[in-house]
Amino acid sequence: MTTTLDVPALVPGTVILDEIAEAFGPWSAVVRAGDVLTIVDLHGNQAVDTLVYASDDHSVRYSAAATVTAQQNLFLTTGSVLRSDDGTPLMTLVADEVGNHDTVGGACSQESNTLRYGHHTKHQHACVENFLVEGAKWGLGKRDLVSNINFFMNVPVDPDGTLGIVDGMSAPGKRLALRAERDALVLVSNCPQINNPCNGFDPTAVRMIVTRPEADE
Repeated sequence: MTTTLDVPALVPGTVILDEIAEAFGPWSAVVRAGDVLTIVDLHGNQAVDTLVYASDDHSVRYSAAATVTAQQNLFLTTGSVLRSDDGTPLMTLVADEVGNHDTVGGACSQESNTLRYGHHTKHQHACVENFLVEGAKWGLGKRDLVSNINFFMNVPVDPDGTLGIVDGMSAPGKRLALRAERDALVLVSNCPQINNPCNGFDPTAVRMIVTRPEADE
């Protein structure tokens, strides 16, 4: 499979960072206030589990409840503001080529894999393990993990409240862009799940591009 490496950032600016988050693996970086993180779904249908913390105070972190309550919508798209428990804006979704991102599906773990898919999956690496490995680089531990965002993941909610995990609405090269409202630590698990359709049963790499608006140089 050929990786599409020439897809530009969704918001123009000077490129500060341009990296590949490999299939199955973690990624992290501090995105400075005003800078924009573009996430590129290189091959399509790849869930990108994401947590956001204030870089100078990890107790200030993304809250699904505060974010959903403020926008009165379970799903994220252009204009959505990622907020901490007290409503502090951390990042804003300033551009989005997909239009729907999950806030309630959570992160897979070895324990949940075993419960949902059988004991034969116990050995499989999962998002919680990715978060723990990558978070340790920043002094984060298990107690610092909260309900995460699943960018590009399609989790419809039925009228009776039942959640589904179904084929994604993304496609190769689709992008979203997050502007940091304060210096933000972004922690990612490029989801390794192979037991449901969230990654099309074939986890693939994504591209992470941080740009700085020209006027801020």
